Parts: sequence; structure tokens; C-alpha cells
Amino acid sequence: MSNSIYKGKTLSFYELINEQKIEIPIIQRDYAQGRADKKEIRLNFLNTLYDSITNNKSIRLDFIYGSNINNSFQPLDGQQRLTTLFLLYWYAAIKHPESLNDAKKILSKFSYETRITSRDFCHTLVNNPIIIESAEDVLSEKIKDSNWFFLSWKKDPTIDSMLRAIDDIHNIFFSINDLWVKLTSTSEIISFYYVELENIGLTDDLYIKMNARGKLLTSFENFKASFQKHVKDNNWEQNKKVFTDFFAFKIDTCWTDYFWNNFKKNNSIDDALMRFIAAIAMYRQAIERTIQKADERTQLINSLHEMPNSVKPSNFSGTSFNYLVECFELYDRVLAKKINLNLDFPLWRHNPTSSFLSSIVYDINASSNIQSNSASYTHKVLFFAQTEYLKRVSSFNGSTFSDWMRVIRNIVSRGDVDKDGNRPDIIRSSQAFDGVINLINELAEGCDDIYKYLSSLSSLKSLFAKEQVEEEKTKAKLITSMPSIKQLIFNTEDNELLRGRIDFVFFCMNYDYNIANFSVDALIKIQKVFSTNFNDEAEISNDLRRAFLTIEVNSNYEFYVYWWSFWNVISATKRRLFDKYRELEYYMYSEHKVYFKKIILQLVDKDIKSIATDFIPPANMPNWKIRLIKEPVLLDKQSRSNYIAIPDDNSCCYLLKSKRPRDIEGCIRIE
Repeated sequence: MSNSIYKGKTLSFYELINEQKIEIPIIQRDYAQGRADKKEIRLNFLNTLYDSITNNKSIRLDFIYGSNINNSFQPLDGQQRLTTLFLLYWYAAIKHPESLNDAKKILSKFSYETRITSRDFCHTLVNNPIIIESAEDVLSEKIKDSNWFFLSWKKDPTIDSMLRAIDDIHNIFFSINDLWVKLTSTSEIISFYYVELENIGLTDDLYIKMNARGKLLTSFENFKASFQKHVKDNNWEQNKKVFTDFFAFKIDTCWTDYFWNNFKKNNSIDDALMRFIAAIAMYRQAIERTIQKADERTQLINSLHEMPNSVKPSNFSGTSFNYLVECFELYDRVLAKKINLNLDFPLWRHNPTSSFLSSIVYDINASSNIQSNSASYTHKVLFFAQTEYLKRVSSFNGSTFSDWMRVIRNIVSRGDVDKDGNRPDIIRSSQAFDGVINLINELAEGCDDIYKYLSSLSSLKSLFAKEQVEEEKTKAKLITSMPSIKQLIFNTEDNELLRGRIDFVFFCMNYDYNIANFSVDALIKIQKVFSTNFNDEAEISNDLRRAFLTIEVNSNYEFYVYWWSFWNVISATKRRLFDKYRELEYYMYSEHKVYFKKIILQLVDKDIKSIATDFIPPANMPNWKIRLIKEPVLLDKQSRSNYIAIPDDNSCCYLLKSKRPRDIEGCIRIE
């Protein structure tokens, strides 16, 4: 039994069709390279062939592969190139009458099975040569005027494309008098890798996967064709010797297999592949910075984000091409080995439907008003972080992977909360994406043990999310010094209100960032307060509002001064008693955070209701405020909004019927 590796062959079109018939199978799409909207692709290909022939310069057209069935080669990939070459050889034959008899026998072995009309046209075209008189001839018109041409053939898209390609071939190659001789005398000028799938263990079901895209060329197919040329022109694979290692081969075989098995949608994987490639291009633009001007670079990143199908071969350098290949290979292995990448901590609104890879290539982005067929910036950042770990760590470890992703989770979850409780994502622009990718790329140096790395890290080049990075360094030092509190810190930062950011907890503990003074007992107590009282994003209770009214800071019981507006109806200042849950997150990092700290410290030993119940008001406290604290019915039953208005003399307050009442009717006066 032979153990030799099948290496395929290098053949010219003439050599292949001499060996066997070429039959475009019925499952293939129509000939698309001749379409009117593919003129640029068609002319680029024909001009490349012309340059090769006139300059006697060898050119290799990548892979032509398929199955050999009853001595007929049925291409899986290469149909477009084979059809154009067939038309070029036909044109060369009619320009060289003395070769016509032999040419007819040979070219009659090329057959189109996608439609009966296409098959009949190819057969009839070969056996009824036309006469070329000058460079001005329009060969398509001569063919259509021939008595053998059926009018119904005009409706066949393959025939229509062939006629258009014939005209372009005539315009470009008319000046080459010995074209047939040049094409048939040597196999070194225009050749391709010829591969039979059966010899590499692939089966006919690949036909279904490769041709389930429909009859039109997709954005991916157009990109793939130009990208393969870009790779070849730049010699990015010059060190690869075995054809099965080439990008052009893998993108149509093993990578197609795992995308098809996992990310097929509407019987196609083209969008999934484009989304994957575009995401990689975004990462590499941010890291390599081949575009020096920041606004131009971020504009490109934004375009790739919103329109993955806009990705171009020119968006890749040699380094980014290698990274793309590595990522394809990486996730092929991850899926094959069924590596568990699930995380056991909350990602809040950034939790993917099934996986980060799925969010990148498959899932609908319901939060996008621009492009649902593209993951959010944050999901792309999390996917990048995951990928960097898988690339850099040779032996996957679930624990260190989780630690790494937790740190990144904390960075990307930090919100820019405003006093109205709005919490937009921190990574919501191409500029932020550009910054965070560089930060993660820098941090990834220590992703195999991120807490050890952060605990000894002195500085970073990146300034993105600097405050959160400093907090992660603080937590890393605590975890490496006291491993027993690692889970306690995790429990604290997993809180719904805190969402990864716990410097307010340190503030409540009076932690001075000297590890020797760190109180584990204080952290346990405060973590419990947050877990019990602030771990559910629900409506804020009136008990909490009443509790805040009892808190004094600098002799003032005015937690509500964080928000104000003027109510012209009675010349009073409007205040808000917390309307949305997320206002609490804004509040605990505002200049008024001491009010919140005092609430937290009281909740160590009390429940929220008891704070108001046990409160003893000072003698100078306005009566309206005492009533709001001590009479639950006022906020529970009579208040129609969470807004009050306080006159300058502080003699009373009004429970406002809405945020912007136009009159006093319906607003309740409390004295």
C-alpha cells in the first residue's frame, strides 16, 4: 500500500481537454464571468492572459479541482476560468483555419450541463466556425446572425455571458496571429493546479456546499477570486509546497466544511465567511496601522464593521493574511476538538446567543439599526480577546482562559453612565474599537496568567480605559497576594449594578490601596450588601428613596441635588428622587457618592426599610422631608412621578405629576 501524498498535476487547458472531457455539471451556476457587471473582473483576467502570452511569461491560475466521472472531469471550482479558456481556445482556432479540424475534435469535449441550451450552444459553436475579417468585427452579432443560432438562446444567461466574453477576447487578442500555436505548443505559459477530489478524501457532498449559493456570484466569490490573485501577486505563499496547504484550496474544502456544518444560513455560508474575514481585517487595521492617518483608518474600520461585504484584498498585508489563515486554522481545530469556550460569569448585554464566533459570523445583531448582518463592536472585541488567548496559549486551560476573559469583560463593560441613567457601551465607535484592540493586543502578552502579569505590570503604551486597567491591576495584586479572596472579588464584580467595576466598594471599605491594610471582613460585608440589595436591575423601591432622604453629608440631607431643573409654575427648583436603576451607577461615582457610601454602611447591619423607620430627624429638618420619610403613603400612593419641586424657602415640596408639568393641577403640595 502506497503512503505517498497525492500532489495533483500542473496542466494547461489543452492538456486537460486532451486527456478527458470537461463537463460543467448541472448543479453548477451559469457562466458569470461574462456578465455585463463583471467587466472589470473579466478584462483583468483576459489582460493577464494576454500579457502572459505576448511576453512568454508563465502564469499559474491556482486550483481547478473536481471529480472524474466516467472519464469526464466535472469541476467543483474553476468553472469560470475553464469556460473563459474554452472560449479563448475556440477563438484561437478560428483564427488559425489549418487547425480547425483538430480543434473541433478537441473542443467538442467541453460541455455545459447547467442548461440544455448552454450545452447545445457550445457544441454548435465549435462545429460552425465564423470568419474573422477585421479588428472591428463584433463577433457576438455575427454569431447571432448565423442561421444555426436559435433566437431562444438569447434568453440563456450563460450564452449571453459567453457572447460578451467572445467580444472582449476578440478586442484583446486579435493582434496575436499565432495564438493557437502559442496556446498549444507549451504547457508552461498558462497552466493551473489540477486536483481530483477523490484522491484527497473529499466526496461529492462538497458540490452541494460549494454550489448552494445560487446562480449569482456572491460578494464572497468575487472577493475570493481577487484575493487569491492578490495573495499570488505578493508571493505570500511562496514557501508552501503542497497544494493542500494553499489558501485557495483550504477556503473551498476543509474551512468550507466547518463553516457549512456550523454556520450555514439559507443554504449558504458566503455571508459567514465575509463576516469572519472583515472582522479579521478590522483587527489588523487597528494593530498594524498601515493607514497612518487616524481618521482614515477608523473610517475604514467603520465601513468594515457596518458592511462586511465591503472588505477588499487591499485591506490585507502579508502579516494580516498570515493572521487570517491562522484564525481559520485555529477555529477549525477548536470546533474539531470541541473546546469548551463557555464562560461561567455574566456578560450582561454582551452575552452572545451561543458563542463569540457565532456572533461574528452567524447571529443577527438585533441592536444595530444599520447592519444586522454584523456583530456589535463589543462582541468583535471579545472575540478578538478569545482568539488571542487561543493563539498564544499552546495548551488550553479553562481557568486561565476564564480569568483572561473576565478582565476583558470588565474593561468592555465599563459604561459612560449619565445622570439620567443612560448607559451607552464604552465601545460604540470605530475610534474606541481602534483603541481597545491595541490595549488587548498589549495585554495579551500575559493572557496565560493575566493576574500574575497585571500584578507586576508597571505601565502600558495604551491609554484606553486607563482607570479600569488600573483597577484590574489593583485586583490582580490582591488576588496574587491573597488567592483565597479571588472568588470573593469575582462575586463582587459580577454584581448587576457594579458590572465589573468595584472601586466604589474599595471606597466604602476605606481601602488605602496598601495590601497590608486590606480588610477581607469588610469586603465580605459590603459584597453581601450589594448582593442582597443591588443585584437586580428592577424598579428602584420607595424604601430606598426614603432611606436616601435620611442621609446627611456636611450637615445637608440633600442626596437629590445631583439633578435639577427649574419649574416656572411656582418658581421652584425641580429635583429627582432616582427615576431609573442605572442612575445609582452614575451616582456612586459622582461627587455625591458619600451619600451612597453611608447607605451601604448602614445596610451592613440593617435592611432598607429599617433605615427610614429608625431615623430620628434633626430639629431643623423641614417638615415636608420628615413626612416623605415617615409617611410611606406619600411616595407609595400619592406620588405620580419621581420628581419633586422645592421652593427657595424650603417650606414645602410638590409631588409632581410628571417630569415637566405645565400647571400645578394634579401636583400635591406637602408641608
